[in-house]
Amino acid sequence: MPLLPALRRRARTPHPAPAPPVALPPPPVVQRLPRAVVVLLGVALAMAVLLGMNQLRDYIAPLFLALNLVLVAAPLQSALTRAGLPRWLGALVAGTSVFAFLVGFFYALGWSVTQMVQELPGYQQEFEDLYRQGLDVLARFGIDEDAMLERVTAALNPEAIIGALGGVLGNVGGALGLLGTTLIIIFFLMVDSLTAGRRIALVGEQHPRLAQALVSFADGVRRYWVVTTVFGLIVAVLDVVALVVLGVPLALAWGVLAFITNYIPNVGFVIGLVPPALMALLANGPMNALVVVIVYTVLNFVVQTIIQPKFTGDAVGVGPTVTFLSLVVWAWVLGPVGALLALPATLLVKALLVDADPQARWANAFLAADPETARAESTRDAVLQNP
Repeated sequence: MPLLPALRRRARTPHPAPAPPVALPPPPVVQRLPRAVVVLLGVALAMAVLLGMNQLRDYIAPLFLALNLVLVAAPLQSALTRAGLPRWLGALVAGTSVFAFLVGFFYALGWSVTQMVQELPGYQQEFEDLYRQGLDVLARFGIDEDAMLERVTAALNPEAIIGALGGVLGNVGGALGLLGTTLIIIFFLMVDSLTAGRRIALVGEQHPRLAQALVSFADGVRRYWVVTTVFGLIVAVLDVVALVVLGVPLALAWGVLAFITNYIPNVGFVIGLVPPALMALLANGPMNALVVVIVYTVLNFVVQTIIQPKFTGDAVGVGPTVTFLSLVVWAWVLGPVGALLALPATLLVKALLVDADPQARWANAFLAADPETARAESTRDAVLQNP
């Protein structure tokens, strides 16, 4: 057969010698900065960002406050949608509830302050007696009464009073501006919430860890606000009952103030304690004021210092020290509203810079309430390890 000779000839054809291996160029040497330089650059960049946020706090604070409130109302919107309501109607109901809560919050704060302002003029004589007693005490320590009177007169001169009133009116105007801006932002956020689920899903297709971190941030924010609100109500009710038993005027107003200041971590208790203690001092004497301080301290220490941080820390996944540092930093960056938003702001930074980056997960050993979350397989696992 002619095919066989052809195969034999092909088999006798010598194969070409293999080409000599080509030497690959050495990999490029990556020049890494010293770790100290990297740390210093990171600190400098963080300070620059915080300073920029401080300059823009009039815009950032209402935006982040509105975002928090919309996230808290998201389960209500989802429940209404599952119940058969159109998505736009569920968003409308949820947005209206957020509007009502925010307006009620500012109204309650204004009402409690107004009650105190209206009540204090009736204690002018008590103020004078307390002032004279204070002068006597200072005289025992060698402080001259005339020098003290000069200081008090300088502090209470018309120019100082007008300046103080101007500052108060400016704060009231700022609060109203914050309220109006926040309500407007809430409206637009509720409109965007109709497609928020789809947006997160699209992010998850390209960056699953980032999407998971954002979802965990939203869950943590909701849990934090719910826990804080529940314990704020408990503390407020206990404080009102104690003040009524002790015969302190305006007990309900002080209870409202205690509920509002409960949203401020660590120092909110002190802010809520001073007005009722002062009222007890003027109305019932120093012993009654001392009892108010003791009762307030015991109630708030047990509830806010022992019980609440356990639930709050689990809700946001950060420890007590991080909570206090968050209050200091964000109150400086965002102003008074930053004191209310300290923990949610820290949670957002943690979600974006730590939880979304597997190489940065080690930082949870210092930030998280449970350091074992630094070993979690995912951001959601890190949150769920704190049931």
